[in-house]
Amino acid sequence: MAVPFIDIKRFEPGFLDTWNEKVKSMSVNAQFIGGNEVTDLETNLATWAETKYAIGCANGTDALQLALRAVGVGRGDKVLLPDSTFWATFEAVVNVGGDPYTVDTNPIDLQMDFQVFKEAVEKVKPKAALVVHLYGWGTANIEELRKFCKEKNVALIEDGAQCFGVRHNGKSLYKDALISTTSFYPAKVLGAAGDGGAVFTNDEELSIVTRRLVNHGRTSHYEHGLVGWNSRLDSLQAAFLNLSLKHLQARIDSRKKSQNIYYKELPGLGIGVIKPPKDYEENGYCNVTLVDPEVRPKIEAVLKDKGIGFGNIYPGAMSDQPGAKPYLVERFGKDGNARRISKSVLNFPLFAYMTDSELDEVFSAIKAYNYNANK
Repeated sequence: MAVPFIDIKRFEPGFLDTWNEKVKSMSVNAQFIGGNEVTDLETNLATWAETKYAIGCANGTDALQLALRAVGVGRGDKVLLPDSTFWATFEAVVNVGGDPYTVDTNPIDLQMDFQVFKEAVEKVKPKAALVVHLYGWGTANIEELRKFCKEKNVALIEDGAQCFGVRHNGKSLYKDALISTTSFYPAKVLGAAGDGGAVFTNDEELSIVTRRLVNHGRTSHYEHGLVGWNSRLDSLQAAFLNLSLKHLQARIDSRKKSQNIYYKELPGLGIGVIKPPKDYEENGYCNVTLVDPEVRPKIEAVLKDKGIGFGNIYPGAMSDQPGAKPYLVERFGKDGNARRISKSVLNFPLFAYMTDSELDEVFSAIKAYNYNANK
């Protein structure tokens, strides 16, 4: 049995019928921009995130750029960001005119190294910093990080593209952030039927600036107080997300059920599993294992032969990307953890409503590798 790395076509009974009727109704009434679906979604998102404000936008990359612009980052401003992340985090800094500095990775929680970050802040004196909540959890030092940035007057933007639904100490991970973002790319835990994103904050002024930037900097229909751009979240995407939110907890529970089976079974198969730091309730976004870089291609070859999907999130450090070379000012951290981890990380299939038989196929493939390796 082939098992995909992710399957985004597994909807609840009746979901597609409801969605098709919604599309028909909205199309008949030409409800394509703005309207109740968008305002309802922002209310629903704020409830989930436990923040005062949620502002929908066109995609997760725009959400980062909106947050950076909202805290005042512009041409020549220094910004720290993790060396382990998706490219969008780096390019968002460049796109708003900032100067990016990368910070190495902590080998324990695989998030940005807090000690290296503190040293970088003292040297660089940045205007802002980005922390990325990878893998469906976040850094073990999130509270200290927020406190430190506040003390040092560094605006901290939290990239939450992978952590919608994550809780820390019983609260939404977004709740206590100055400003945070998410992506609704279809493969996310809460995915749209296309691109989409959102910005979260409890700060009224940041919410006002963000909302203006989303819509050409408008202060009224033909008055523009800021130079923004068109990053409106369209109504059909909002409608799809509103429907999905009704099932989101069931999807998260399903993901976590499969993830817990991985936690139980993989160590016995010789696969090292990374778990979230204490006090986190993860959302089941992905599983994270680290294997010997020399062994990983051999495991992947068996998985490929058996039709089992896999991923490497992420396969390289930001500072090593060809596109980073003209812009990167400095890389902090002497251990090269981001590089090392990127050569070791291996992700097995994980998605909502994965079946026991599919999990068995994954484990069977790993056993086949072990058998061949030990012959």
